[in-house]
Amino acid sequence: MKVLYVNAGAEEGGGKTHILSLLLQFPAKEVEMAVFEEGSIAREARESGMPVHLFAQTSRYDISVLPRLARFINERGFDIIHTHGARANFFLSLIKDRIHAKWVTTVHSDPLLDFMECGVRGWLFTRLHLRSFRKVDLFFAITEQFKENLLRLGVPAEKIRTVYNGIEYDQQPAAPYSRLNLGIEAGAFTLIQVARLHPVKRHEILFEALQKAGIPNVKVLLVGDGTAEQHLKQEVSKRGLSSVVSFLGYRKDVKRLYASADLSLLTSQSESFPLVLLESANQRVPFIATNVGDMHKLIPDPSYGWIVPIDDADALAEALCQAYSKWQRGELKEMGQRIHEYASRRFSLRKLYEDTHQAYRQLLQHAVRV
Repeated sequence: MKVLYVNAGAEEGGGKTHILSLLLQFPAKEVEMAVFEEGSIAREARESGMPVHLFAQTSRYDISVLPRLARFINERGFDIIHTHGARANFFLSLIKDRIHAKWVTTVHSDPLLDFMECGVRGWLFTRLHLRSFRKVDLFFAITEQFKENLLRLGVPAEKIRTVYNGIEYDQQPAAPYSRLNLGIEAGAFTLIQVARLHPVKRHEILFEALQKAGIPNVKVLLVGDGTAEQHLKQEVSKRGLSSVVSFLGYRKDVKRLYASADLSLLTSQSESFPLVLLESANQRVPFIATNVGDMHKLIPDPSYGWIVPIDDADALAEALCQAYSKWQRGELKEMGQRIHEYASRRFSLRKLYEDTHQAYRQLLQHAVRV
């Protein structure tokens, strides 16, 4: 079996982690990557020894590279093309009838929200993306919720497989930073949220909840960058939270940052099965999360963490207060150990690879029978 992963090349955060970590589970000669622009995902894939092929565009709207991509796929004899992201999906739909390989795509997010707040252009991109779904042979939905989304969009159930994210777990947590070096006062209740600065992540709800909770001596580390950065900084200043919230930007030392915190947060409006929470569990740090991405699979009951409704600042504030009380009593560490043991048994990277590979084989076997 020969597999080609196709993505835009600009992926960061959980999407990049998912793609790279999964690819590295494959036998070396079985998988390659194609991108439309240079970025960290291509660089890191090359550093790991994986063949990466650049089909450079003059702009993200340049489709002149597609005939070359189609020839490349056929001449190299790929059996499976696995796309990630709206751009890759749309481009594959334009050449699907010219290639011999089967087409698989992973749904990492709600396609109706990918281009939110992008105006007419966002509406058009959404329509084009959804239209591309008609030619996909198999969808991987990262959660049952995303499977339901696809069903509502008219995708046949037999074309969808639910495959949960997974990571490799460390036997020991990372070494935490000195909190003083992070600008954290001694004795501060320290929270961390790792998320791109984008409207779908709903950072404003966190800011509102912090005001409502009124927790003394609290520090919040926001890790990530994005288009909403200036707006969010203005919002923090307007709410009088500048001494509470620190914007750390994009970081490669996320493990150590998690290990330096008492609690992690996810306030998103929509998510796949969040890798950031598995990474938090890996560092034995419990979390509060909105009810997205089959969250009950990761937090089966309140002894493992908190699930709050989406866009509910009051519920988030109450959960923060409960977590603060547990922190004061020294109970958060026990909760963090419990979520680590639970997640490492159920959501491993090896299981993700095995489920993915089995679906490839079944798709190719079905094609042979037909």
